[in-house]
Amino acid sequence: MQFTTRFLAILGAVLASQPVVHASSLVSRTVEKRATICNGYAELCERSYGSLAYVGTHNSYAVGVNQLSANQDHNITTQLNDGVRLLQVQAHLENGVIRLCHTSCQLFDGDTFEKYLGTVRTWLDANPNEVLSILIVNADNVPAGQYAAAYAATGLDSISYRPPNPALGYLEWPTLGELIDSNQRLVTFLSTTANQAEVPYLIDQFTNVWETAFNVVTSFDCNVNRQNGDPQNMLYLVNHYLDKLLLGQPVPFIERLNETNAASGPGSLGEQVERCSGQHGRPPNFLLVDFYEYGGGSVFQVASQINGVPYDPVTPVARPQPTSAGTQTSTPRGNNAQPFVQGSHLVALASLFVGSVIVAPFLVL
Repeated sequence: MQFTTRFLAILGAVLASQPVVHASSLVSRTVEKRATICNGYAELCERSYGSLAYVGTHNSYAVGVNQLSANQDHNITTQLNDGVRLLQVQAHLENGVIRLCHTSCQLFDGDTFEKYLGTVRTWLDANPNEVLSILIVNADNVPAGQYAAAYAATGLDSISYRPPNPALGYLEWPTLGELIDSNQRLVTFLSTTANQAEVPYLIDQFTNVWETAFNVVTSFDCNVNRQNGDPQNMLYLVNHYLDKLLLGQPVPFIERLNETNAASGPGSLGEQVERCSGQHGRPPNFLLVDFYEYGGGSVFQVASQINGVPYDPVTPVARPQPTSAGTQTSTPRGNNAQPFVQGSHLVALASLFVGSVIVAPFLVL
């Protein structure tokens, strides 16, 4: 992947401005060991969490083939094994239970949040040198304490990072090495109802992370779309997944995934990263994408370029799923194939449209 000289100059200036080691007081536990490999690279151990870029999966739980409401082809274990380090979820309260649903549990029900966290815990236990982030879109404004019950049930509360303040500047985060050494390897952002006094490890998203526009159907920009703080001092996330409209509702533009996820070219992730780096003086921290495997690892190439490390995976990323459930063809859905639309999903989508469902202003579809 080739970025322009201007982008590389910006990146070099940003890296030069980063303190090599951040105050260990940001991590509350006593550090007794020293990580030598962090998120796959020795070079990242002394880098601040806030100075790095992470590939994230939009609606990471919404996995399926030929479903309008699916945003990923592969389960979260495969996503994590391939290099995804931000898992975004959309949480709804159904009969008193937090479930992962896409806009509505009628449209897509991805099971309980607690079960999802159990899978995350299993992966983190098997990968002790990795720092992972979760972004919870709190669609029904569920109180922080109810999420805490799911974290406690899976033991993730004990390995979650607890910041010293409700809002941290992007230069104030601990290093990956400090997070790993203290075994505070899970960073969780909550879009609404965060209460640090009650649940210190559920971090308010919009005082710490701002976002670009979502549900884009034309072209990507780098303007601040949602925030509750000073964007110049916050982490930031680019919503880089392209939609098209069906019955007036946004659905993934599957036919253009290879272009959208590419490392360079018009409409690509690489192009948006370069534009945003120029506009804001530093690259984005989180790169949120649909069907991350399209491009054959190109989204990870972009993140590696930002982080100043080579992208050289031991095994290739997973391949796109076939166009139809049960078919033996290996043709990916991104190669101008028209996705099959299940009737039940059209009915659900139409009911949402006709019913004029009002989506909360901080809800990401």
